[in-house]
Amino acid sequence: MALNHDLIGVESEPVERSWTSRDTLLYAVGVGAGLDDPAEELPFTTENSAGITQQVLPTFAVLAAQGGGRRDLGDFDRAMLVHAEQAFELHRPLSPAGTAQVTSKITGIYDKGSGALVVTEATAVDAASGELLVTSRSSAFIRGEGGFGGDRGPASEWQEPARSPDHQVTYRTRPEQALLYRLSGDRNPLHSDPAFAARAGFPRPILHGLCTYGVTGRALLHTLAGSDPARFAGMSGRFSAPVFPGESLTVSMWTDGDTATFRSTKDDGAVVLDRGVVALRPQ
Repeated sequence: MALNHDLIGVESEPVERSWTSRDTLLYAVGVGAGLDDPAEELPFTTENSAGITQQVLPTFAVLAAQGGGRRDLGDFDRAMLVHAEQAFELHRPLSPAGTAQVTSKITGIYDKGSGALVVTEATAVDAASGELLVTSRSSAFIRGEGGFGGDRGPASEWQEPARSPDHQVTYRTRPEQALLYRLSGDRNPLHSDPAFAARAGFPRPILHGLCTYGVTGRALLHTLAGSDPARFAGMSGRFSAPVFPGESLTVSMWTDGDTATFRSTKDDGAVVLDRGVVALRPQ
């Protein structure tokens, strides 16, 4: 059974997505907040610290916009699916607890030869007011599902600046980071089951791409936006190599006014999150 191209452009019915203070705190710890200094990121990891109001890491927006209408994409081996790209626009900072109505649609299925690239867009609006909260765009690469003669899709115009990074920071991950992150909702056994990971071609479970994305987002927030979620307007990047729990991530940033380009690498220099762009609101 081939991928179902009839789904392209069809918007799902709204699905209610709720989160609590506990969910946003758990997410922060799941992407490494407080790992090196438990007191350093208390606005994101606690709700009852003296003089501190709980805030939400901007990259939680991707989770807030998930769940919009599950549809049958076709019959394929789920072990062959990897998260390829992720982008989001955050229209206002998220509350520590909230409820949204989420809709989604597949905007394209592209033929990459060795596989298919499935691109999805989702929107989350406040369930009470209808205010737009998040616009999220993601793509999944499904190995072995290409070669159907379709469009290859648009080309990226991202270029690495021809200078040294303006900022460069390194964040560790925990050996059990994937086990923490999966508690935020992604129970894909690729990140926890050694047998499933082996079937997908990995020597051991890998870190969730969105965990790598969240660790990188923390680096961008603290380095470029003064740790203020209200200044964080959006972020995009392409997953280019797996990260294993316990490895460190170095985020290189090149600033250009209210935007910056970035790239995340491992200690061996392997690029794991590429073609990154972050949009910032002025102070």
